[in-house]
Amino acid sequence: MNTPAHLLFGAALFARPSHPGTTVAAVLGALVPDLSLYLMATASIWLMGIPAERVFRELYFSTEWQAVFAVDNSIPLWGIVLAFALWRGRTAVIAFAAAGLLHVTCDLVLHNEDARRHFWPVSDWMFRSPVSYWDPRHHGQIVAPVEMALAILCTAWLWRRFSGWRARAFFAALLALELTPHLMFHYLL
Repeated sequence: MNTPAHLLFGAALFARPSHPGTTVAAVLGALVPDLSLYLMATASIWLMGIPAERVFRELYFSTEWQAVFAVDNSIPLWGIVLAFALWRGRTAVIAFAAAGLLHVTCDLVLHNEDARRHFWPVSDWMFRSPVSYWDPRHHGQIVAPVEMALAILCTAWLWRRFSGWRARAFFAALLALELTPHLMFHYLL
């Protein structure tokens, strides 16, 4: 899934309008599994001058990058954080870990050739889902519109729950970030 959709899904399920800290934690938890990719890709492209095509066709699949992704996309590690948070009764950490676990679980079932080691450190095995959120060779043309529709529903739900203009603007911006690439791709090609 695209990162903005992850953030909207995590917020829709785990954010709490009356607890801003829990809301921020849910959004951050949904972001963390993709954060290393953004940081490494940005540094590679903008600071080191590596062409984006090389970053996403070679470096993304390199042993070094996949080792980083194994850590921040580890279902066992996110599960440990969630179990600890539940045991300690830490609402914000529960929201953080649950949103992160939701993110990596969605990625597990929606990544094919770009799969990650979701069971590290227990196993280095990668589940290559027959379904992809983007690749038309693996039903991406079906999954992408479903993802967009769910993002719209999550945004509507969040707008109903959150009355403040800042929260609503944030969720609307996430929806715009989710929809814009899909719409541009559809209309430009």
